[in-house]
Order: sequence, then structure tokens, then C-alpha cells
Amino acid sequence: MTELKGAMIGAGYFAGFQAEGWSRIPGARIVAVADSIPGRAKEFAERWKIPRAYLDAQEMLANEKPDFIDIATRPESHLQLTSLAAAMGAHVICQKPMAPTWEESLLLTKTCQAAGVRLMIHENWRWQPWYREIKRLLDRNLFGDVFHLSFQMRTGDGRGPEPYTGQPYFRQMERFLVYEVAVHFLDTFRFLVGEIDTIFCQTDRVNPVIRGEDYSLTQLRFANGCRGLIDANRISGPLPVEVTLGTLRLEGDRAMVRLSPDGRLWLTEYGCDEKGHEFPSTDQGYKGDSVRATQQHFIECLRLGQPCESEGVEYLKTVAAVFACYRSAQSGHVISPSSHFLLSS
Repeated sequence: MTELKGAMIGAGYFAGFQAEGWSRIPGARIVAVADSIPGRAKEFAERWKIPRAYLDAQEMLANEKPDFIDIATRPESHLQLTSLAAAMGAHVICQKPMAPTWEESLLLTKTCQAAGVRLMIHENWRWQPWYREIKRLLDRNLFGDVFHLSFQMRTGDGRGPEPYTGQPYFRQMERFLVYEVAVHFLDTFRFLVGEIDTIFCQTDRVNPVIRGEDYSLTQLRFANGCRGLIDANRISGPLPVEVTLGTLRLEGDRAMVRLSPDGRLWLTEYGCDEKGHEFPSTDQGYKGDSVRATQQHFIECLRLGQPCESEGVEYLKTVAAVFACYRSAQSGHVISPSSHFLLSS
């Protein structure tokens, strides 16, 4: 099996989880990392045993000529860096959020399509083992007709005068909770029960020291008739933050499942007591090793020529849902995510 050669752009907080994941993926090897902050790429390369470090991403791409690029930078830089990689013929796995605007997100996909390279968005949430298991149970029709799906997100890392100490740039984001965090749940809900038909969203800011919203309440209707709710804030939950960030419930006319904050599943077949449901999971890596699983999926799809679950064009549906949330919160109206595709056609 020919080894695929990769390079990383960005050596910040979350890039460490990605580098660790790459170190355990057979058939792929990270040969270089670039970061525009002096010294950061060198330290990162030494920590993760990456052979070469660069200050300039373009120089790295020209010298290394990688098969793929893993972009782990802030979304404002994604279009520029993806365009650079595409021009040099490198496939791209790019961190979410995809881009600051719908127009830039759309241009990301068109740029890669025009260059004949693949674009996958690094959306690792749906690869957490508890969600893969719920999907497996759904495919077995264990729950019957699903009519309700909800997530109550509660973390406490947004309290006080200096919130989000691990990622302090969160404080300055104009759009925060939906754009940066609830996007995970929107995408995972799509994975579990299908496409979103309509959205009604309300947002607020509880902690005045940040710029964006840290509270959101989002009602969803899915194309198959299921109803959904994402009830999220980063104020009233525990510290340290629990692995799932909160509690999920999926209810059908035959049975239901509950995901607890520690990553355990609990099944109720109606008429019987709730019972624990065992499934394969791990403490290795990030949140059930979901980062490594996401990246492994990308490599397998590259090798087989198959579409990824979070292929750029497919992930636009999640991006449309995010921007529909903000349009709804601003207007007070129910919004259809599909309207973004109509506007851009």
C-alpha cells in the first residue's frame, strides 16, 4: 500500500488532537507543519515528531508537494489556504467552521471542484462512538418511527470574567455558540435522522464579556416529520466539561435512547425499565477517538475514490442550517435551510 503524504497548516490548540490522530493512521504520514506564528510550528513538529516545520504555508507546499493538506486554522483563513492547496493539486481536509459566510463556503467547494481535488470538512462529532452506535440501532429499526430528537448542552466554561481559557479567541467571535459549537449537533442530527426542513432559533448573550451569543434555543423539523430541539448554553453546566457536553434523547414509537454526559447509552423499550446499552468505545484520543476516526475515513475515501460523509458539497447542508439559525434569530421567523441553495443557484 502506497503511503499518502500529508502536511498540516496550523499548530494551535485543536491541531494537537489531529496530529495525535494522524500518528495512528496506517497508510498516511504527516511530513511537515506550517504556522504563521514564529516558533510555533517548530515546537509542534518536535512534540509530534513531524520531520519539518515552516513559517510559510506556500513554501511548505512548494517544497513538500503533499498528497493532502490538513487545515487546522481559524475559518477566516480557510478560503485562502484551500485555494493555495487546490492550486498545487493537494486534497484538503479542513476544520469547521467551514468559512465565515455562505458565499465563502460555496466558493471553497467550487475552488476544489475546479482544481479536481477533494474537499472534506473535519466534522468529527458524528464519528463519536455513541452516535455511531445510535445510528446502528436506528438502521436496525429498534426505535420504530422516530418523532423526537433533542440535545441539552450544558457546560460551565463560559462563566466569569475570563471564559474559555483553553480557546480565549472565543470571546471575540461575533457569532459564537451556533457557529462554533451547535453546528456539531446540527450535523449529527442530520446524520441520525436526515435533512432539516425548517428551523426556528432564538439566541442571547448571558456573559457580557464576550461578543457573540452563548445561549441558543433551536427548534427543528426534519423532512421525515421528526421534530428536534437543541437547547444550549455554556454557562450553567459543570467544570471540567463532560465528554458529550450534555444529554441527548431520541424517541420513537417503539423505544427510546438516552445519551448521558459520560458517553454512556441507556435504552428504554416501552413497558420495560431503562437499561444500560454496551457498545465499543475508548478513552483514547479526542471524545471516543473521533478525530482519528474522521481522518481515517478521509484517507479511506481518498484511496477508494468514494465520497466522504462530510465531503465539502455535502457539508454545505450543515452550513446552510447554521446560517438559517442566525437568519431566524434575527428575523423571528421560521427559516428553511434550503433557501440558501435557492439564493445561490
